[in-house]
Amino acid sequence: MAETTIERLITLLVRILDLTAKRLSDDVLVRLKELQAIESTGFKDWEDNPGSQIYKAMFTNLEMAEKLGRPCCQDTGIIQFFIQAGTAFPWLAELENCLREAVLRADVSVPLRPNVVECFEEKNTGNNTGTRIPWIDWELVPGSDKIRLSVYLAGGGCSLPGFAQVFMPLHGYEEAYKAIFDKIVNFCVNACPPLLVGIGFAGQADAAAKLSKKALLRPIGTRNSNPKAALLEEQLLAALNRIGMGPGGFLGNSSVMAVHIEQAGRHTAALAAALSTGCWAHRCSLTEINPDLSCEVLSHKQGLL
Repeated sequence: MAETTIERLITLLVRILDLTAKRLSDDVLVRLKELQAIESTGFKDWEDNPGSQIYKAMFTNLEMAEKLGRPCCQDTGIIQFFIQAGTAFPWLAELENCLREAVLRADVSVPLRPNVVECFEEKNTGNNTGTRIPWIDWELVPGSDKIRLSVYLAGGGCSLPGFAQVFMPLHGYEEAYKAIFDKIVNFCVNACPPLLVGIGFAGQADAAAKLSKKALLRPIGTRNSNPKAALLEEQLLAALNRIGMGPGGFLGNSSVMAVHIEQAGRHTAALAAALSTGCWAHRCSLTEINPDLSCEVLSHKQGLL
């Protein structure tokens, strides 16, 4: 009975990976359509506004991916799992092995492009697994019998602007803002804009980096619960869009889809800031899985499994 259930769990995880690779989440699709409308306002042709045509190409790409059953971006990234795991979920002990096996199967069935290169050996593993990959981040939820599984496909281009740095508090947040702007200006094009920008503030570089990545998992349109941080999200969004990089780097009004900030308490003598970015094809999903393995895909209304 247990073996049959484990096989069902692996099959479910493969289907979640397939959905994540091939179809964008509802919030990303809504935001891209909003930005397409903004970019098209006041222009009549390609010469006036190539950015509008880039959005058309994006949606054509998504339609073809749906029709042909293929990933919506050829770079299917490094697989990252972020798990809010109920301590009473009956298959918790088997979950890590199931996730790894699911990646191996999805590598063939989706298919996923082999992206994992072992550091120092400089050899591609050929199957999207490797040392500590897929990356798994655990957060325990005492007493719950469910898990919430966020899957993120972290492409190479959208990882390029990433950084984490510790600043002297004397420099204030302004020094962190400068570093964020420098990274966006220098690497925005490589990350396939419009970007989703995740920023973490904490007392240590590793904590800030983790928070910046978790910021990318928030639905677009949500705001930080701290009013000052929420205001900063809005201000940074407006300021980053004034760079004028535009979709695909073809110039325009919408270089950034959204800015999300997450924070933790910091040391009196240190302020750490980190940046993570997602590309226009921000492939992320959130699924709630019950102990009987029934589930609900919370990120995709049409994501029936």
